[in-house]
Amino acid sequence: MNWKLIFQLSFFGLIMAFATVSLIPEKVEPVFWLVIFVFCAYVIARAAPGKYFLHGFLVSMVNSIWITAVHCYFYKNYAVHHPDMVTMYTGIHPRRMMLCYGPVFGAMFGIVLGLFAFIASKFVKKPTA
Repeated sequence: MNWKLIFQLSFFGLIMAFATVSLIPEKVEPVFWLVIFVFCAYVIARAAPGKYFLHGFLVSMVNSIWITAVHCYFYKNYAVHHPDMVTMYTGIHPRRMMLCYGPVFGAMFGIVLGLFAFIASKFVKKPTA
């Protein structure tokens, strides 16, 4: 496992966490994530020593930590720019709900990024030493 690679790629999640608080609208956020996932899959396919799916999965799990922390901390700003997300949180405090759902979404998107990385590993050539 290349933990340095996983941690470095997870910084895209940290950047997106701050960007989605107030800069990136809810409607275009998936486009940004698609670009990030394709780029991360490519980098994992080139730089990971193997276990491409697991690398992608773990990048998303670390992303979920960053994103959950930032969105919980800046919840008031986040809620203003993501009204659809606010309506999801009924009956429980929104920050608690984020803490519950964060790892679940991280795992779901981890499967997606893991598959992207695995598929990319079939097409991307490793650099020669």
